[in-house]
Amino acid sequence: MAFPLITDPYFYAVAIPAVLLLGISKSGFGAGFGSLAVPMMALAVTVPQAAAILMPLLLLMDVLGLAAFRRDFDRSLLKFLIPFGLLGTVIGTLLFRMLSAHTVAGIVGVFTLLFLAQRLLFPPKPNDPLPSRGIGAVLTTVSGFTSFIAHAGGPPINAYVIPLRLSPVIFTATMAYFFFVVNLSKWIPYAWLGLLDFRTLATSLVLMPIAPFGVWVGIRIARRIDATWFYRFVYLGMFLTGLKLVYDGFLA
Repeated sequence: MAFPLITDPYFYAVAIPAVLLLGISKSGFGAGFGSLAVPMMALAVTVPQAAAILMPLLLLMDVLGLAAFRRDFDRSLLKFLIPFGLLGTVIGTLLFRMLSAHTVAGIVGVFTLLFLAQRLLFPPKPNDPLPSRGIGAVLTTVSGFTSFIAHAGGPPINAYVIPLRLSPVIFTATMAYFFFVVNLSKWIPYAWLGLLDFRTLATSLVLMPIAPFGVWVGIRIARRIDATWFYRFVYLGMFLTGLKLVYDGFLA
């Protein structure tokens, strides 16, 4: 009996950089780049298969992120974000069989680029009002939904949290806790939908050693980088993610 494992070298050629990017983004530095992981891996396997392979890796990355930033999160913001993120995963579970992951990716890409265009054309000023809780509820629900469909929850929630002007460490810690809860909530629905099997889990184990290295690199940078440069890299990650998602959703 053959060992249930993906053995295609091309898969690992795209999967290893994807996992590294995901790990770095989990540290907060390069947030947005992590949403490229599924589209990159989808060059070699299906989108649902790529999402399933990443599930155990996300759990490890989330735990490492929590350990590194366990005292730095914004508790009141999390109390607001988590219920809407979980609502998004419920919607994702119900609509998973009805919606194409590529369509969802394309929509996320469009809104990501629109958000960045708005920030470029109308730069925020120190006295600008913070985004409303209503906008936050919608974007966080969308984040939970797109995270469930294609692990692309970063851009929607970044569009709400970035204008709150948190410090890099608090931003990173709060996002680490948020996505830990959201990603943990996806395990039972993924199993119910038949996305988890021995082949995907065995492949995850092969990629597992890469995950902590990516998180370690990102954490070291996030604790040392100036806030201005931190958010510039976040915007760059969102821009590249938006382009890739639009291409995958509407042009590929």
